[in-house]
Amino acid sequence: MSTTDSPLSLFRDREFVALAGTAFARSQAYSTILIALALYADLFHTSGLVEGLFGTSFALVQLLIVLPLGRAVDTHDAKKFLLVGLLVNVVVFVGFIFVQSPAHVILVRLVQGLGASVLWITGSTVVGEISDEGERGRWLGTYNQVGAFSSFAGDLVGGYLLYTYSFKWTYLVLTGITLVVTVLVYFFLRDNPGGKMDPEEQTSVETFKGLLRRPMVRALVSFRLAFSVGKMAVIIFLPIYARTEFGVSALAIGGILAGGKLVKAGLQAYMGDLTDRLGNEHRFVLVGALLYAVGTAMIPLAAPAERLLPMLTLTGFGQTLSASGAIVAMFAAYAVIGVADSIRLPASMSMFVEEGERFDSVASSMSLRSISWKIGQVLGPLLVGVVTDLFGMGRAFLVAAGFIVFASGVFVFTYSRHRDPTAPGVEEAGGDD
Repeated sequence: MSTTDSPLSLFRDREFVALAGTAFARSQAYSTILIALALYADLFHTSGLVEGLFGTSFALVQLLIVLPLGRAVDTHDAKKFLLVGLLVNVVVFVGFIFVQSPAHVILVRLVQGLGASVLWITGSTVVGEISDEGERGRWLGTYNQVGAFSSFAGDLVGGYLLYTYSFKWTYLVLTGITLVVTVLVYFFLRDNPGGKMDPEEQTSVETFKGLLRRPMVRALVSFRLAFSVGKMAVIIFLPIYARTEFGVSALAIGGILAGGKLVKAGLQAYMGDLTDRLGNEHRFVLVGALLYAVGTAMIPLAAPAERLLPMLTLTGFGQTLSASGAIVAMFAAYAVIGVADSIRLPASMSMFVEEGERFDSVASSMSLRSISWKIGQVLGPLLVGVVTDLFGMGRAFLVAAGFIVFASGVFVFTYSRHRDPTAPGVEEAGGDD
């Protein structure tokens, strides 16, 4: 396939369609349930700490399984992992139908974390491995673009279903979509997709130690540890902020989130192509992170915007909505965040795949990428929840923006040491460059 082909040409490849389907099912479920969490927070009158646990419970199980999962995907049939992950998500939707308390939400979120982790690590690994090296940015960018579009659809369709019908019918629709994707993976994706590492060739510990000796891997892991704290504050608390502080409906919350997702869906494949052409992926990562901090810091402007901006009336899906100043401000902030993610994500994933290929362990590299995120994903919601209880949610978003700026500084410092040949350990670890 020529590198001049458009990203849409990938959809002529049945295997890419199946893999993109897993991203579609995973992202739509994730986005819809985030809106549902805001409704649960309002319904059960939860504290900031409990709301933080909604996010932490999802990440905790992922933190525990992500490294052995990556190793297992490197040495076994990835197709089977994708099928299991899809079926676990079906179990999650059934569990959410019977939720009756915050404790139930936390328990089901644990199971959701398991299914989402299997789909994310396995899907992105297979996409990276079966794509040609010169087209990896386009494959990963388009794969992520499908996830972004699905997340956008989850915001709109999920928000509409939750607003118009009920939790039960919303989860039944998600179940149907997931089962269709399961059929696609079963029939379209080859067995044992991607290169497989000999399980006896290296131990899991040796593989991860080898990856962590790479200065670039250390730079990326350090960056993601701090960045994830700030980003998780946005993912978990923005819908809750809109619902509990301003009484925004589920449909309007979906509209707020859809703005950023639409931008992300439209730009990410292009940014993947641009990354392939220009190189210097670290610059894309840094610019995207700093722009994300700007968008996060814009979220508390919803409070003054609620007082100062006039009410707008919007009509869609047979519904008439009133958009307050707070909705407009949060929509704008999340659109900026969508641009930021489009710049950062394809470059970050491409860098991890490239480093993993040096050890014939792309899934292990992606697992390190994931686990560095999960540590912040476990601690971040709890930290932001405590800050919310003490100082209010508006200030919590400013703290989150500060974490993202700090993460950017860590990345610049660590990367500069990688580029400096006199830095201790660089010559030994960088011998393959």
